[in-house]
Amino acid sequence: MRQGASAGWLAVSVLVAITGCAGNSLLSGVTPGQQQVAQQQEQALARQNQELQTRASSLDAANQKLEMQLAQAQQQSEVLRDQLTVMREQLTGVTNQLARIREEKHATEEQVKTLTASMTRQGGVAIQPNNSFLKTLPAINRPGVNVRRDGDVVRVEMPAAQLFDGTTARLQPGAVPLVAEVTAEIQRSYPNHMVGIEGHTDSDSIAGSPWRNHNHLSVAWAMAIYDVLLTHTRLPPQQLFLVGHGLNHPVVSNATPEGKQRNRRVELVIYPELVQAAASAAPPQ
Repeated sequence: MRQGASAGWLAVSVLVAITGCAGNSLLSGVTPGQQQVAQQQEQALARQNQELQTRASSLDAANQKLEMQLAQAQQQSEVLRDQLTVMREQLTGVTNQLARIREEKHATEEQVKTLTASMTRQGGVAIQPNNSFLKTLPAINRPGVNVRRDGDVVRVEMPAAQLFDGTTARLQPGAVPLVAEVTAEIQRSYPNHMVGIEGHTDSDSIAGSPWRNHNHLSVAWAMAIYDVLLTHTRLPPQQLFLVGHGLNHPVVSNATPEGKQRNRRVELVIYPELVQAAASAAPPQ
């Protein structure tokens, strides 16, 4: 046993001696200049590596920024698509409303023609045009009452808030005096002219009211004022006709409460046609 241990220690000693000699020979083969060059290359590689890491960080930040911009652009694109859809729906609604207005205009014109023909056949009135009545407007100094020319007619706006109780056709206490005052001025300025009674509403919902739609409400308003004219003024029924336009003819935008308030109205529309008794126009027998 002791001899085997001695042999092992001897082998280890020889191996260490050989390794030491080899290492000394390797170190002895590298010059100081080569060592300096190797160190410089190592430092250059370290700097290059640091620059690459800096560029990689910068590119990563730029990539994140581009991803954020892409997400924002996608959101804006969705918003624009939604806006385009809404605008298309609004355009469709306006187109349909314009078609209805044209139909109502045609129906109103036909109604006037029918009324004129009917009155002429019955011998009750003779209608004569008069284009000079636009030279002067009636002087009506009442808050909320507006007088304006509209083509070849004159329109006198009376606010629904001063005439009716909400969306009902019940008259306010001051409605009859207001209508009587306006009518007196119309008779003074435009005696014997055809007068249309037009009801107009705004765009607010009338759910919960007794009316099926805005047209029914506007007709009820026009009919209520028609009754006032027959019972409290001297205008004869053959000089009057009524129309309910609903929300189809706003004078201003319905986007504000003030605009909606003005659009809720009844208009007395004075036409250039004169209504005269047929007997007075007929030649003597």
